[in-house]
Amino acid sequence: MTEPPSRPFLLAIDGPAGAGKSTVSRRVAHRLGFSIIDTGALYRAVALAARRAGVDWDDEAGLERLLQTIDLRLEGDGEHESRVLLDGEDVSLAIRTPEISLGASRVSAVRAVREGLLGLQRRLGLSAPRGAVLEGRDIGTVVFPDADAKIFLTASVEQRAQRRYEELRARGEKVDFEEVLADQIRRDRRDTERALAPLRPAEDAFVVDSTGRTIDEVVDEIVRLVQTRLAETSAGG
Repeated sequence: MTEPPSRPFLLAIDGPAGAGKSTVSRRVAHRLGFSIIDTGALYRAVALAARRAGVDWDDEAGLERLLQTIDLRLEGDGEHESRVLLDGEDVSLAIRTPEISLGASRVSAVRAVREGLLGLQRRLGLSAPRGAVLEGRDIGTVVFPDADAKIFLTASVEQRAQRRYEELRARGEKVDFEEVLADQIRRDRRDTERALAPLRPAEDAFVVDSTGRTIDEVVDEIVRLVQTRLAETSAGG
């Protein structure tokens, strides 16, 4: 008789900004009945908290002190977008501005922030009742290097910038595509070249390129992969 797993099934979905991780992760989690954990939202919330507190995004000592005073929580079931709570306030929309996106990239390069959020990310994943989809930049390489399945979701920089541009326009923001593209390129460079936990696929990650593909096609591919892994786990493989 096969013993039940000692922890929930963990699916890591990493990739650059604008690859569609949030939408894909949410739909995959809903299809599988898993919890959804948007780790990028945690970094965004830290950037927002720092901006409100007047702490520079590169001030490691100030950010470390800030982390000791704020309460961060995620609420989500995989069917709807996660709610991000900062000291009890729903900041889900406030953390999605271009300014805070850049701030999230900067604070995520600070060791005190990454180490401060590491334990929270792991607790969220391990407390999932059935399984968890964790999306971010270093889930498969740092947070859960022993994840049961790892996806590196990517797309061309032009397509990722176009998605971001359309998202911002849909919110009523006045943006220029060339500026969005330039911001995307800068963020890619910062994320891949940083000394601490640079963005890169885990050696055992399955790379999924969403360029020119529909969300449903990408979700179907990932769900099939996870179902195969789940079957192997059930069989004791």
